[in-house]
Amino acid sequence: MKKILMTGGGSAGHVTPNIALFPALKEAGFEIHYAGLADGIERDLIEAQEGVTFHAIESGKLRRYLSLKNLLSPFKVIKGVGQAKRLVKELKPDVVFSKGGFVSVPVVMAASKKCPVVCHESDYTPGLANKIATRFADTICVTFEDTMTHASKRLAKKMVHTGTPIRPELYRGDRSRGLAAMGFDGSKPVLLVMGGSLGAAALNDGIRAALPKLTQRFDVVHLCGKGKVDGGISAPGYVQFEYVGKELPDMLAATSVVVSRAGANAVFEFLSLGIPALLVPLPLEASRGDQILNADYVARKGYAIKLEQKDITPERLCELTETLYINRAAMAELMKSDPLLDGTEEVLNEIFKAAGLK
Repeated sequence: MKKILMTGGGSAGHVTPNIALFPALKEAGFEIHYAGLADGIERDLIEAQEGVTFHAIESGKLRRYLSLKNLLSPFKVIKGVGQAKRLVKELKPDVVFSKGGFVSVPVVMAASKKCPVVCHESDYTPGLANKIATRFADTICVTFEDTMTHASKRLAKKMVHTGTPIRPELYRGDRSRGLAAMGFDGSKPVLLVMGGSLGAAALNDGIRAALPKLTQRFDVVHLCGKGKVDGGISAPGYVQFEYVGKELPDMLAATSVVVSRAGANAVFEFLSLGIPALLVPLPLEASRGDQILNADYVARKGYAIKLEQKDITPERLCELTETLYINRAAMAELMKSDPLLDGTEEVLNEIFKAAGLK
């Protein structure tokens, strides 16, 4: 039986693509192990999966800004490398697969030269953790083909354009169940708004300000983030949730258009389902700019429309969601012609190849 040690964490976006690979890895006979932080979001998400063994390690968060915590981070990384080395020695994995996040750095460093290491980068440009991890990787899977052209020659030689893994359950959604979960009767098209697991204040406020006009045209389901439900709003055709889990595939099956932040994993889940999106990326003052590049790329492809956060107004939101809805069929056809919106099979091929499987 082949063994795989997987890692990735710090946010759901560094975990869900790993989860998307589990069914095929199990079917191929892999024994699956996962290294993550003891108190990270990855622990809860992974321990909910059957047939996967979670191993807790330490790591220091890699911050781009000045903080006293940066002084402790190198020591935590060093401790994490030691823990990961012991784990690699104990498990003797046939391959390590890293999805990124700062917890992945000690694992990839520990596994380098001990077994093949495959990394995956979701965003248009790599984050700081993946910039470090990819130096130790044998193969780097990338979601955007443009990532390869902007990389150094040394890294580009390791890169393979695969797309990003998509959870298979997203394709099994049922429209009628989705409408029932949202409390809609299906008489109007559904607009789904998603601001990320922590919510997005600017996006939430903009949508709520636009509700009087939006709800004339759409039924609006708003995934507004933990603690972000506004109990003072009671509008026909508008329903709020902090977060949805197993109901999401059904809700997406009932959705005509999406308004969302531009994290790569969420964006490619929408696009793999053929749902046009209005993307509102995190601005530069709140990010390293990766969401802006993600949104620019898919907008150039004709799969989505980009709206900068500073340009959010009720009028603009209504105008652009209407444009999406009118053009949804043509945009969906473009998406169907792109073979790498769902990169699950391609990423699995790289893992199997690294592990010595055909």
